[in-house]
Order: sequence, then C-alpha cells, then structure tokens
Amino acid sequence: MSEAIDFGSASLPRHLARGLIGFGSFAGAFVLLATVGPVGALLLPVGLLALRGCPTCWTIGLVQTVSRGRLERTCVDGRCELRVADPT
Repeated sequence: MSEAIDFGSASLPRHLARGLIGFGSFAGAFVLLATVGPVGALLLPVGLLALRGCPTCWTIGLVQTVSRGRLERTCVDGRCELRVADPT
C-alpha cells in the first residue's frame, strides 16, 4: 500500500493557527469585496495556501493532527483494522 496523504501539522496550535489564517482570509476577502472591489479577492490565495488547498483538507488535517500517534492502522491479508496504539 502506498504512503498515506498527510494533511496534519506538527502540532495542534500550529494547525489551528493555519485554520484561523485560512478561514480569516476567506472571510476577509468576501467582506472586503464590497468595499475595495476585486482587490479584496487577493486574500483568497492566502486562504487556500494556509488551508493546504481546501477547507475539507484542513478539516482532515485537524483529525489527523489530533489522532496522531493515538491510533494505529494495520492490514493483514487484505483486511485492515484501526486500533489504539501502544503508548510505548
């Protein structure tokens, strides 16, 4: 099986900061669109970069960051299982 795609961050505070920047940029772009016009749309790429492409990717990354090291997936004979990892 190939390496899983990782959207998570090194730490939860870092991931939450990325979300704040990303969603804040999206909200700022739409709010500023009424006052400064299309120039406000310049915040959209900042939001996409901070969220690593999309809000769903950020949400998946949040789940990965929170569960990192706590869950373990093992596959044997085509059957995969998710269980709590050993704390060692």
